Amino acid sequence: MKEQLMSTYDVTNDGRLQIQELANMILTEEDNFLLLFQRETPLNSSVEFMRIWRHYDADSSGFISTGELRDFLQDLFQQQEKNVSEAKLKEYTDTMMKLFDKNNDGRLDLNDLARILALQENFLLQFKLDASSGEERKRDFEKIFAHYDVSKTGALEGPEVDGFVKDMMELVKPSITGTDLDKFREILLHHCDVNKDGKIQKSELALCLGIKTTP
Repeated sequence: MKEQLMSTYDVTNDGRLQIQELANMILTEEDNFLLLFQRETPLNSSVEFMRIWRHYDADSSGFISTGELRDFLQDLFQQQEKNVSEAKLKEYTDTMMKLFDKNNDGRLDLNDLARILALQENFLLQFKLDASSGEERKRDFEKIFAHYDVSKTGALEGPEVDGFVKDMMELVKPSITGTDLDKFREILLHHCDVNKDGKIQKSELALCLGIKTTP
């Protein structure tokens, strides 16, 4: 039996089973797809996550529907230059929905998609601004703003604001919806966007957070 298993799954013929070879042996095709998918699409930024969310939540419903998830997977396969049949694409889409749609309503919320994309830990968890000295708060603020200012323009806009809002909200409410995020985004812009240009300048965010950026 051992020889039969090795001859079937030891693709590299080195007398050992690699992790991927073992996965091929014990996982179903759909499970194996999910394992490979998460390995190839890890995200370490909520900004990039929100860019994906906004793009594929095409109807701005605050959820990703089955059709929108299918569009995302199709684009991903095309980006990786992999040909997938319509039947297989539907199978993968249905599998992801079955695994991650907790309430079986045919939609994915923010937290569901974050689990699918293996989004890394909330960047803000490493900071405790309230417990820091003035200099520490200023230093931490510089790190925080630089992380979310992906475009390096000195202002947060679009998915940069979304990413910051998502991480801020999750500090006090671990499970948020797209509707929650949109509401808090409007509140944040109302209070912080002083010049009403739809962006949050560095100085505006510092003012909102009570950070003194000048000596």
